[in-house]
Amino acid sequence: MASIRSSGSTTSTLPVSNSWLSWDILPSEWDILWLSTALKLLLFPSYRSTDFEVHRNWLAITHTLPISKWYYDTTSEWTLDYPPFFAYFEKLLSIPAFLIDPRIVDLNNLNYDEWSVIAYQRTTVILTELVLGIALLKFIRGSIEQPIQRIVSASIFLHPGFLIVDHIHFQYNGFMYGILLWSILMARNVSSLQIKRSLIIFFHISLTFSLIKPAYFVYLLRSFCISPTGQVDIKNFLSLANAVIAVFVVSLGPFALMGQIPQLLSRLFPFTRGLNHAYWAPNFWALVTAADRVLLKYVQLTESGIASSSRGLVGDTVFAVLPNVKPIHTFIITVAFQLIWLVKLWRNPTYKSFLTALTLSGWTSFLFGWHVHEKAVLLVLIPLSLLAAERHAYFRTFVLASVAGIFSLFPLIFTPTESIIKVVYSTIWIAAVYIPLSRRVYEYPKSIAYVIMDTLEKLYLSGFPLLLLFVSAFPLLQGQSSVSSASTTVESCVSVDAFSCPEPQLGAIAQSGTGASAMQFLPLMATSIYCAIGLVWSFMRLGFIYLHEETTYQGQLSEIK
Repeated sequence: MASIRSSGSTTSTLPVSNSWLSWDILPSEWDILWLSTALKLLLFPSYRSTDFEVHRNWLAITHTLPISKWYYDTTSEWTLDYPPFFAYFEKLLSIPAFLIDPRIVDLNNLNYDEWSVIAYQRTTVILTELVLGIALLKFIRGSIEQPIQRIVSASIFLHPGFLIVDHIHFQYNGFMYGILLWSILMARNVSSLQIKRSLIIFFHISLTFSLIKPAYFVYLLRSFCISPTGQVDIKNFLSLANAVIAVFVVSLGPFALMGQIPQLLSRLFPFTRGLNHAYWAPNFWALVTAADRVLLKYVQLTESGIASSSRGLVGDTVFAVLPNVKPIHTFIITVAFQLIWLVKLWRNPTYKSFLTALTLSGWTSFLFGWHVHEKAVLLVLIPLSLLAAERHAYFRTFVLASVAGIFSLFPLIFTPTESIIKVVYSTIWIAAVYIPLSRRVYEYPKSIAYVIMDTLEKLYLSGFPLLLLFVSAFPLLQGQSSVSSASTTVESCVSVDAFSCPEPQLGAIAQSGTGASAMQFLPLMATSIYCAIGLVWSFMRLGFIYLHEETTYQGQLSEIK
């Protein structure tokens, strides 16, 4: 939380407290808190997805049932499928919920939508998001260049992704990513106490962000347990091991004692779902699936081959032309890319290297993971924001990924009023972040190759207003409003998100040509593919920077050892 304006590169004269919870908050920081909170309060009556009922049901499960039945209950279709620590979090939230309105935690009171539950759950999102705000204040106080870090911290706290996904659609990402940022802060301070704090906080979300665990392990092991001469510090190693074991015991111990680990894992990792979510997350597999669609137009297949192509939410995703992709394939590809970043991190275990490897690890899991949800793009955008002001190469990567990633979240919100809010808010946000940071880090292209790349990237970014125009106008051109189209989509299928539904069968598309029923998913497909191009290219960009330029350029983050 900080002012979005920069006062130059002069370091702030604020005293830096040694306490983790110092309250030396500037008036501009309070202003952002109050203004953002006022906006979030105004969004209480706004559209909310089925995730709202999902979390209400989890309140009921954890409040009503003993822990032995949490991961077995099927009273509602929205079964508990988050890690144990998040279930404990829901248990804590269920206590005041019961005092406010006992019907909120009634297990059989499905689809309860009285104002009491709306106000309560919306309020809990705002309050728990303060974990993020406090972490961002600590980043400012420990920064080499505090005015610049204020811009970065403000951009994270006011991120459109949190507004769209948490305060309209409804989830607790602000709280979860606040915990992630706290763990990054504590890992930065390589001491015995801070290492333990980092692991405790990090493993609080370890199963949610499972594929970024290796970056923590490598960084902490290399910087905390092994000296620069290569000698292993047995005391530190045992301290690290004890912290890991203790958190696993608290998280999984009760379920291990009850013999429920297989059931727990089946809920957390539902590999029976297809490769793609119904609305394809803008990742590598969206491009592969799109290529399969294109090839389908030019390859003669049997009717069974056409009917077997990818069709959505919970069924297995099978391509019509390209080779099928299985969970083991996505796992191997993900691990292979992870190893590249981890080897580099092992060789150069600095804080900046850790932060970049962590970002690339999350990015790898998003691009190549199995059944990735579009909301997981925040795992890329939030850590990447911490690198945005390091130099122009990082900043351009941040801009490309942020524009593509935020736009990819737009289909989550399809109602008219909220659609205007998401576009206006996101536009103001990107302008408020881009203008001060670009002035600080801009570099002229060094060669003709960089000029060409710069031009192509600007052309790509200029395509987003056109894509927005197409997505907004397409339902009207098809003779139906966007609202009625979304409503038809919701009513015609079962979905984990209000807008998400399986695609129509490709056989029907081939037979119906350009009919409205076959073309209604075109805006979603276009959004997914166009955003995927930007996110894949940005990933390649950051990977190249990390592997080839990390050791030759020293910015403000390099001064933090």
